[in-house]
Amino acid sequence: MIAAALQNLELADVPVARPTGRLTGVSGMLLKSTGCALETGRRCTIETASGDWIEAQAVGFSGDESYLMPFKKPLGLAAGARVLPVADDAQLRIGMSWLGRVVNGVGEPIDGRGALGGEHLLAADPVSVNPLKKNPVRDALDVGVRAINGALTLGKGQRVGLMAGSGVGKSVLLGMMTRHTDADVVVVGLIGERGREVREFIDDSLGREGLAKALLVVAPADESALMRMRATELCHSIAAHFRDTGRNVLLLVDSLTRYAMARREIALALGEPPATRGYPPSVFGLLPQLVETAGNGEGAGSMSAIYTVLAEGDDQQDPVVDTARAVLDGHIVLSRELANQGHYPAIDVSRSVSRCMSQVVSSEHVEAARTLKELLARYEQVRDLIPLGGYVQGADPKTDRAVARFARIEAFLRQRANEPVSIADTVAQLKALAQ
Repeated sequence: MIAAALQNLELADVPVARPTGRLTGVSGMLLKSTGCALETGRRCTIETASGDWIEAQAVGFSGDESYLMPFKKPLGLAAGARVLPVADDAQLRIGMSWLGRVVNGVGEPIDGRGALGGEHLLAADPVSVNPLKKNPVRDALDVGVRAINGALTLGKGQRVGLMAGSGVGKSVLLGMMTRHTDADVVVVGLIGERGREVREFIDDSLGREGLAKALLVVAPADESALMRMRATELCHSIAAHFRDTGRNVLLLVDSLTRYAMARREIALALGEPPATRGYPPSVFGLLPQLVETAGNGEGAGSMSAIYTVLAEGDDQQDPVVDTARAVLDGHIVLSRELANQGHYPAIDVSRSVSRCMSQVVSSEHVEAARTLKELLARYEQVRDLIPLGGYVQGADPKTDRAVARFARIEAFLRQRANEPVSIADTVAQLKALAQ
């Protein structure tokens, strides 16, 4: 009887049939299939004419027709190709062995160092934390950049954006913060950027010591929109995992704009109407959902997030820039004018803000930072008059002080990429400058 029961149990576990769909259409990167109901977000594989398989994901449906997006270029597909759903147990497992590795948007290693191992299941999508259970931002985050540590101090668990146009030093500043920030784990997402920057970031920005505690998720510009989207979300899932195990995590995403563009491509392919500058309305609803998965959780760990946001044409009113500025905990504006003057990092302190600064530093530090910004603002008022001889010293003592100290202020805000400055040293220099 026992043998018969075991036999019946084994037979019950064997599926009678395997659900299979058929490919009915290909329109750009949008694929259509019928014959197998696929819930949105479900991954599947599609057979090519050569017998290979292409991975895709269900992104929508209409009637009995499912809409799919491939992770890679849909080459070699034919009408009637088989579509097979991926088993539910095909989840990634993560562990400390992931550190020092480079993966793509679906968690596959691309560094040629073998398969990845792990003992913990990784959430397929980033999980939000109950806002009432999130630990508040209370401790300062030392990023090693004097202008940020002094005038725009960040906190552990804060989310901030680097707003700038192309070619003003976003990647260099991101590399400085990667090397100099005191964190247990650094998760870097290189999303939609130039492929050559991946190797340069590993060799020049991270180095051997930095790579040992870092994990890179890479989806260059030549990857599909779905791969770029999944890579961004995978970054957040990985960072949240290490945060929940009690580690201090720094998440760097370059860039949030490329994620929004990937979302735009998918939404437009599904027929959603364009709105602001070609972005469908859903994009501006999905950006807050993504960034809200970053930040602190319930445990002892922390998760600080820094996003680069591309301001097309240096327009700070770009819809993605404006949305990011509203949902993040601060923004750091990089100025092309400063970059053209050879002022690096090209941080425009007067147009930048850290919303958590007053929570993580002393009142004396806050007051010194305000004095610095006031001196900069007063100097800007008379800067154009000085070469013309229109500025007369003695008319306003505060303006006189701003003009006299501008050279020292400018030297304070400049910094070489390989010269980290701690918060303690920065505060001492700032207070001396503001007295």
